[in-house]
Amino acid sequence: MAAPCPPPPPDPQFVLRGTQSPVHALHFWKGAQAQGHPVLFSGSQSGLVHVWSLQTRRTVTTLDGHGGQCVTWLQTLPQGHQLLSQGRDLKLCLWDLAEGRNAVVDSVRLESVGFCRSSILAGGQPRWMLAVPGKGSDEVQILEMPSKTSVCALKPKADAKLGMPMCLRLWQADCNPRPLLLAGYEDGSVALWDVSEQKVCSHIACHEEPVMDLDFDSQKARGISGSAGKVLAVWSLDGQQALQVRGTHELTNPGIAEITIRPDRKILATAGWDHRIRVFHWRTMQPLAVLAFHSAAIQCVAFAADGLLAAGSKDQRISLWSLYPPA
Repeated sequence: MAAPCPPPPPDPQFVLRGTQSPVHALHFWKGAQAQGHPVLFSGSQSGLVHVWSLQTRRTVTTLDGHGGQCVTWLQTLPQGHQLLSQGRDLKLCLWDLAEGRNAVVDSVRLESVGFCRSSILAGGQPRWMLAVPGKGSDEVQILEMPSKTSVCALKPKADAKLGMPMCLRLWQADCNPRPLLLAGYEDGSVALWDVSEQKVCSHIACHEEPVMDLDFDSQKARGISGSAGKVLAVWSLDGQQALQVRGTHELTNPGIAEITIRPDRKILATAGWDHRIRVFHWRTMQPLAVLAFHSAAIQCVAFAADGLLAAGSKDQRISLWSLYPPA
């Protein structure tokens, strides 16, 4: 008797249209979600940030701070109503969105024109840490915010030949307050930096192509990276801060623009250059779904705290999916 066919993948729960430009960045606003007004930010190639109400499924407002240059990264700060947006205009803008405001209250000038998105480490403190691509092509600059004080520049040894940093993830272990940085590089490797010591704790070759994005599960000390090639690499971090490749998963087609683990650490999603969103079980890396809705490359994926998945594409649409709801 033939095995039953798996059920076909679902359709999106709904689709947001109206950016009139390819979508390059997505971010759910946790603060608004907690108040019962779910909000999604999207960054477009045209330089605009659209603020979407997921209740009305319409744009609430549009933020224009990047002079028509592509918005590549969006992140809210845990305190207050502040949003960070990074653009190809070499500017990182800090927006105040409290009480209906939408003003740029500060900005950081970036030194690198590459594709590398920034990263923050922010708790409940007024001070927070920002990692941005640095002045030298292989450097990462660490700033203390909001003072914009330079903490250090993380520069690999001259003979390392890692190339440009392509993706960054600042984090700290629960048992140790020292800030750490995971960085994916142009040569296909991932490095773990101790920011305070300005040294590489560990470095592994994961991919044959540039690392396009990575995500890290600090509870399981386990991460995943995707590249311009066909392979997803899963790696772990031991008690001595040594990285080890745990396994690889080969994709049908090359090219991952973004990879994100859901907040409950049960599943993850990838944004594929082949127009597809792929969903995996995080512990086993079992493929769960291939979502083929978009007609051009997927450039970003994001999860809301309640498990809703958003994907932004070069086809100017944002699809929202309800898959494997959190328990």
